[in-house]
Order: sequence, then structure tokens, then C-alpha cells
Amino acid sequence: MSGTSPILVWIRRDLRLADHAALTAAGASGRPVVAVFIHDEVVETLGAAPKWRLGLGVAEFARQLETIGARLLLRRGRALKVLRGLLAETGARAVYWQRAYDPASQARDTEVKAGLKSDGVDAQSFAGQMLFEPWTAQTKSGGYYKVFTPFWRALKDRGVSAPVATVKALPAPASWPRSETLDDWQMGAAMHRGAAVTGQFVRVGEPATLDRLADFIETRVTQYAETRDVPAVAGTSRLSEHLAWGEISPRVAWFAGQRALHEGKAGADVFLKQLIWREFAYHLLHHTPHIASENWRHDWDAFPWNKDPETPEVRAWKQGRTGIEFVDAAMRELYVTGYMHNRARMIVASYLTKHLLCHWRIGLAWFEEHLIDWDVANNAMGWQWAAGSGPDAAPFFRIFNPDTQLDRFDPDRTYVRRWIAEGQSAPPATALQYFQAIPRAWRLSPDDPYPAPVVALKAGRARALAAYQSRGF
Repeated sequence: MSGTSPILVWIRRDLRLADHAALTAAGASGRPVVAVFIHDEVVETLGAAPKWRLGLGVAEFARQLETIGARLLLRRGRALKVLRGLLAETGARAVYWQRAYDPASQARDTEVKAGLKSDGVDAQSFAGQMLFEPWTAQTKSGGYYKVFTPFWRALKDRGVSAPVATVKALPAPASWPRSETLDDWQMGAAMHRGAAVTGQFVRVGEPATLDRLADFIETRVTQYAETRDVPAVAGTSRLSEHLAWGEISPRVAWFAGQRALHEGKAGADVFLKQLIWREFAYHLLHHTPHIASENWRHDWDAFPWNKDPETPEVRAWKQGRTGIEFVDAAMRELYVTGYMHNRARMIVASYLTKHLLCHWRIGLAWFEEHLIDWDVANNAMGWQWAAGSGPDAAPFFRIFNPDTQLDRFDPDRTYVRRWIAEGQSAPPATALQYFQAIPRAWRLSPDDPYPAPVVALKAGRARALAAYQSRGF
């Protein structure tokens, strides 16, 4: 029976047909393939924007499977229970999936694999989310890397396996099991009226992703080193959204960057380094999973950060009403688009944790709720880097001055005008869309006066340095 019974392929954050090892292996078996996405215990915990964006990606991937004569089944429930039910329905005796590396997913997957194997089911996991398995990079002493630069040196010339071919067809079962619908799940419910606004800025699905990559390599990679820090220009690849949901594999992006490098395109090496930063984040998450929720450096545990997410200062930060233009523009970009420029992420994180002396977990949770490219490893590493409590962190005494950063990276205030309506006689649509997306309960209007700083930059910096000194840093 195992020679003709179907194989279930459990789809997770790998919404693509190119370089999909689990789908490829299942298709190569010649047996019927039933792909299933499960709204499981891990999906249930996602924040508003990530869950909504995942739902869009699942819908697009279902359409993509239909173009090759396949389908995507949708089921909701605890993963192991759902898979056992589908095995009984279909007569399948095998389940394939691609590995995940965050603690919650690993706990789920460990339970699933153990349960299925105890049932006599062929349960196989495949690599696919990373260039390298996180445990394969080791220092000369056999430990893990705590600093990025030696990690980059160790991996940049290490061979990356070529992507597997795009799946063109999958054998179909004699009959398809029933499927739930995305409408049943209401994955965008927590977005409320913001979904209509943010939906104008997303690009969903593998075909759109490959177009975005091709355009970046063709037209922008040569200036990448100079423009990637300028928030007002389209200087980055914008692949983070697609890597987060597996609409492109990192190997496809890596080989595109390598081709650009071999063609002599300036900026390609910097792009490749950004892909390795992603690897570094997961390397750290694998070896020190507490980075996602606790200070990576435990000597920061007693630091007197504010932990109350409802203080007036924190509320002003969340609403983009701190009176600091770079911070406010960035926070509004996030609310409107579900995305924030990387330079801006560093500025808003530094401001919250240093000028406002608020715990980095407040910012981490806000990003987890609002980023369409939310990624547990990158989010945790980024926040702890900015706060000073993480590995390879910015020195705790380095406190970004948002005004001088704005003078450097947005000297003509194009980025500020794009996102802050107050004070402009004719604000652009992007700045006004913020007021269309935010909760009505905030009672904000573009006609409001722009606020004075909740904390003056000089005073905030002095307060932070005094706090560091008092704790012996």
C-alpha cells in the first residue's frame, strides 16, 4: 500500500514551487501528493499583520498550485491531530515538510514527528528555510559564533547547494479531501480597517517575488551599498517580506547575488552579506533560544528599563507622535505599509530603549504585531542589538541621535514629508493614509499640531548614560 498511497506535504512558511525540497521529493516518488496548510497552534499566536499577510500568501500559493493541476487543502487545529485525521482520510502513510528553526515551531515539529513515527508513518523533514543548517557553523574551538564578522568570514565562501528545480506537476489523488476556506479563518480580522490601507503596499506570491528580485539585481544592486540606508529611495531588495513567508528560498536569492558579483556589479557583496545576517540571526536563535524573550546578556536583567507598555511616552512612540521626526515618520510608515526601512528600525529601537529607557520587549511585541515581514530571529536580534543587551550589539553608550541621522540620510526631508501630514498644506496620500489606518479611538487628525518632543534628545541621552553608569556598565 505504501507504494501507491498518497504523500501529505505539510506546507508552512514555504509558499513557493521553486527550491521546495519536500514538494520535489514527494513529486519524484510518483505517488499522489496532497499538500495541506494547517492553521495550527503556531499560526494561532501570530500578530495581526503577520497573520493577515500569511493568509494572503496562502491564498496566492493555492492559486499557484492550481496552475499545475494540484490543490492546497486547508485545515484548522492542532497540527498532529489534523495530520492524523488526514492520514486516515486519504490512506497516506507519509508526511513530508520543510524544517523551521524557531523554538515554537521546533516544539510543534518534534511532537508531530514523534507522534507520526509512533504510528508507523514515514515522517520526513527537509532543509529549505536557510542557506545552512544553523548548527553546522562552528568556531575553531567547536562552539557557536557570537560575533557577526567572523561568522561572515566563515560562511561567505562556503559552498551553497544549488536550488532544486521548480515543481512543474504533482500526481493527484483519486479524490480530494474536503478543505476549509480562508474566509472561515478570518486571518485578517485583527487588522480591522487597516487591511484596506496596507493591502495597497504588499506584493504577494512567488511570481511577484521573483520579479522583484530580478528588478533589484538589474537596476539597483549596483548602488545598494550607497542607497540601502536612505529611507526615501527604493534602494533595498525588499525581499524580507518574501523570505519571511518562504515565497522565495534564500538559495535563489544567494545565487542571484553571486551572479551579480561575478558580473562585477558593485553592491552585490553587500547584498550577500545581508543574507548572511539572516543566517546569523537563526544561528543565535538555535544556540541561545532565550534571545527571543530574555536579555541575551543576563547582566542586563537588573537594568531599570520601563516595562509598562501603556505609559504616555510609549503611547506616543507607538502612534508616531514623539515629536522626533525620524522616529514618527518610521512608525507611521510601519502602520501604513506593514514595513519599516532598516535604518529607521535602528533609529526607533534606539530611541525607545535609550532615550525613553523602555524595555526592548515592548518594541519587539509592537513589531511582532505590525510587521508583514515579521521574523522571530531577525526581530529579536535587531531589538537586542539596538538595546545593547544582545550579541554583537551596538555599544550600550552609542545612542543614535535621530536628528543627525535624519540630516545624514534624509537631508531634504523627503521621507519625513512622505509620512508626517501635520504642518503640510497639501500632505501626500501616504501621510494621510496613516489616519485612515489607525484606530478611530486614537482620535488623531492631520489637522492636529505636530507635537513637541516627549523627551528632548539631549536630556534623553544624558538620562540613559546616567542609568548605564549607575549600573556599572
